[in-house]
Amino acid sequence: MSAATKRPLSVRFLATSFMMLWLIVAAFPFMWTLWGSFKVEGDFFSKADWMQSLRGTLTIVETGGSFTGQGYYGAWVQEEFWRSALNTVIVCFFVVTISLTCGTLGGYALSRSTNRYAFWFLLFALMFRATPPITLVSGYLLPFFEWNLWGHLSTTIVVLVAINQPFTLWMLTSFFRNIPKDLDESAMVDGCNRFQAFRHVIIPVMWPGVITTGLFSFLLAYNDFAVTTLLLTKENHTMVPKLVSFLGTTQTKGNVMFAVAGAVSIVAPIFVMIMFFQRQIVSGLTAGAVKG
Repeated sequence: MSAATKRPLSVRFLATSFMMLWLIVAAFPFMWTLWGSFKVEGDFFSKADWMQSLRGTLTIVETGGSFTGQGYYGAWVQEEFWRSALNTVIVCFFVVTISLTCGTLGGYALSRSTNRYAFWFLLFALMFRATPPITLVSGYLLPFFEWNLWGHLSTTIVVLVAINQPFTLWMLTSFFRNIPKDLDESAMVDGCNRFQAFRHVIIPVMWPGVITTGLFSFLLAYNDFAVTTLLLTKENHTMVPKLVSFLGTTQTKGNVMFAVAGAVSIVAPIFVMIMFFQRQIVSGLTAGAVKG
């Protein structure tokens, strides 16, 4: 008999009730925003009667139906939110690719190194990661202006990689250290050189850790606001700064609904990605807790 079935019925009921309550509380803000994104501003932000957001009274009057896609049309077509989405994809792709490429190679080298410089290098990387991102941005501004690079996506990619790389190195080094060195040695005995052993033997074992680290790198680039706002021009904004620009035009009727629709558009892909990679994330996060 499993441990779960041995627990008293009252304990199982309380545990299940707590989990259901926690899920409802955690999911409510997003579900409420998703619901409101299909309403007009007068219903979703009604101060007189919050039930209007459920009934959709003004939405029916203005659009003829209980739901409307005006918020999404205004954000994606009228305000060209799709350009910001494309910029976000480009930034995230290059940040994750560069961070994982350098992180896997560097992390593997540091995990297999017997020299003391590996420890001091990681310690320096940790100190660099603790530095506020705004400090890095201010340090890059002068060369970006001098080389006429300010405002382009490449500048944001460089800074985000610099911010993210210490974290990537620490995380991947920890994962690599939990892989026995016997695997490397066995592969090299069979005729592989160091890089071939790394590519064909170590990386397949490390795949959950690589996916977990890559997801954290993606979230850093995807959700960043400070760096992208300071370094990108209005035309090259990613989705988060573009969303804030909608909030800055609330005096125009309907623009705040562009922000609501944009918020849903930003969160939805993250939710789908987490659901898709949940097994790899859990196995990757727990890999560091088990000695290989």
